[in-house]
Amino acid sequence: MNINHTISCELKLTDKQVEAVTTLLDKGATIPFIARYRKEMTDSLDEVVIADIRDRAQSLKELSVRKEAILKSLAQRELLTGDLETTIAEAVSMTKLEDLYERYRPKKRTRAQDARERGLAPLATFLLAQKYQDLGAEAQKFVCPDNGVTCVDEALAGARDIIAETVNEDPKAREAVRDLFFAKGQILSRVKKGKEEAGAKFQDYFDWSESAFKAPSHRILAMFRGKNESILNVHVLPEEEIALPLVERLFLRHPSKTHSDIRDQVKLALKDAYKRLLSKSIEKESLARLKLGADDQAIAVFVTNLRELLLSAPLGQKRMMAIDPGFRTGCKVVCLDSQGKLLDHDVIFPHDKGRPKAMQIISNLVKRFSIEAVAIGNGTAGRETQVFVKEMDLPPDVEVVMVDESGASIYSASAIARQEFPDQDITVRGAVSIGRRLMDPLAELVKIDPKSIGVGQYQHDVDQKLLRNGLEDVVKSCVNQVGVEANTASKELLAQVSGLNSTIAANMVAYRNEHGAFTTRKSFLKVPRLGPKAFEQAAGFLRIQNGKNPLDKSGIHPESYDIVARMAQQSGCKIEELLHNAQRVRAIDPIAYVTPMAGLPTLTDILNELAAPGRDPRKAFQSFSFDETIHKITDLAPGMRVPGIVTNVTAFGAFVDIGVHQDGLVHISQLADRYVKDPNEIVSVRQQVRVRVLEVDVKRKRISLSMKQGE
Repeated sequence: MNINHTISCELKLTDKQVEAVTTLLDKGATIPFIARYRKEMTDSLDEVVIADIRDRAQSLKELSVRKEAILKSLAQRELLTGDLETTIAEAVSMTKLEDLYERYRPKKRTRAQDARERGLAPLATFLLAQKYQDLGAEAQKFVCPDNGVTCVDEALAGARDIIAETVNEDPKAREAVRDLFFAKGQILSRVKKGKEEAGAKFQDYFDWSESAFKAPSHRILAMFRGKNESILNVHVLPEEEIALPLVERLFLRHPSKTHSDIRDQVKLALKDAYKRLLSKSIEKESLARLKLGADDQAIAVFVTNLRELLLSAPLGQKRMMAIDPGFRTGCKVVCLDSQGKLLDHDVIFPHDKGRPKAMQIISNLVKRFSIEAVAIGNGTAGRETQVFVKEMDLPPDVEVVMVDESGASIYSASAIARQEFPDQDITVRGAVSIGRRLMDPLAELVKIDPKSIGVGQYQHDVDQKLLRNGLEDVVKSCVNQVGVEANTASKELLAQVSGLNSTIAANMVAYRNEHGAFTTRKSFLKVPRLGPKAFEQAAGFLRIQNGKNPLDKSGIHPESYDIVARMAQQSGCKIEELLHNAQRVRAIDPIAYVTPMAGLPTLTDILNELAAPGRDPRKAFQSFSFDETIHKITDLAPGMRVPGIVTNVTAFGAFVDIGVHQDGLVHISQLADRYVKDPNEIVSVRQQVRVRVLEVDVKRKRISLSMKQGE
């Protein structure tokens, strides 16, 4: 099998594009590097398509390995023929390959094997031939007490067992039944006896059925969770009245050509084949296929949400006060410099008799450290703390911002946090994380396991390897899309840069601590284990803001510096004079600089970078405030229109924080005045929205919201 050609046909790409990607990947290139700096080789394929090529190539390699294992097994058992070897080699999917192998797969002892050992295979062949002959006379020939066949009925039963196994192993039958399951299969969920009380949270699925392969991923995953917790029985089956005639059409001959008694025996065998073997085998496949499809959809939702969260607008480098709010234990306050370094910390109790002292502490810290912004966690006492701070007479240019603190507690107890702040307790670390998250969400969130951030859907139920791979891809994509300042980035952030890993990242931090800030990109090569290959992959994504070479703060790769030098020379200016000078950049004709390695796509990127070197692709920060009259769920009433921030997008809608410590749900049917197929068409994580309260269930802590405008 030509893997590259197979992929190009499946993805509707050229062989050249696929070959370029697989070759680059095999040589150690990363997806961000290929997408950004090798556009000429791939015809400007984006990261999504490159990842699809990588994943499909991996699955086809796994298919090839499986073929070799099957061929080896068949050869060792002397079952391999030339035709079978050719058929196996031509299999284009793992499913077709396993169907071909089903007949030859080593099995536990079966009823059909027993029947064959009793000499009943010829009788099975006779029945399947369905000729117009005398069944009784033929079956009597196989009655042999010495072989364990004492009567005609026993002979026919054994022959039917052989037919059933033959049908189950037939590739065409398996494919036809598989297609039927896909088209007509119903997913059936029933509560196990005596599990009604323990499984109350699965009540919706105690007696549920729907078209299996049209069911939304969240319902499938909910049913599978109930199954895994031994609350539900879950099956996938088409109606038997449809399935049996399908199997019969494949194996029954026309009635006029067959004695009715022979036909009846074959029909009995086909029914047994379907109910005992084929339906159970294909049901198992269908359940696995449903799970995989639901996993893929849930992971895609998680990946989309995580990308939006990682690329949410940064406030920027400002002198920051961060407050981790609380009632009983007080509010932990930290002060950070514009680089996120911890300067001081304290505890205040603004929600009791300690309010006057708390005001004094906050005021003194703001003045002492020239605080420019205050970040307040949105957890318990968050709204109350925000009101307290806003009521103080702080300078008008000090922004007070509520920050989503999801995952901050995970970070505060992590090994990363202990290494950063070995002498501080978890409350200080958590407050620092809140402040840094406002400065630069991406730089802080890479320190936290994405599964702990709270923007997923059934993330603990899906295939963890697939989830991990998907999340790693999106984290690396976002980090490299934004770019990383080499002299201030944490080792966790550096480790996500194309071509780098945790060891090289740690070496970079150690090197700059010992030798001072990097002054040129070339100096990266002095870092232990950062060799030419890692430099090639990483250099364009690493920034040096105040380096010796002005291009080092841009996304222009060092391999293209000579092109920029020629542009500057022929424009009659220095390189520095090209930067940020849109007029001069527009006067440059990129065609004049085309080379075999640098075509128009790369040259266009270079010109864009010269006009806005190192431009942050993230949106500008916008301040947000909740409704000042609403602080708890009992303050809500149907009909109210309130501002909110989207915290999570799922397949069935979006969750919105409206400032009452309980997110409300905007069901997919309430997202817009039109039909919405995918919630991501309308909303994204961290988006500011205005919603209308539909229903409030205080006892169950459920809030129903709407974003429809026409009501």
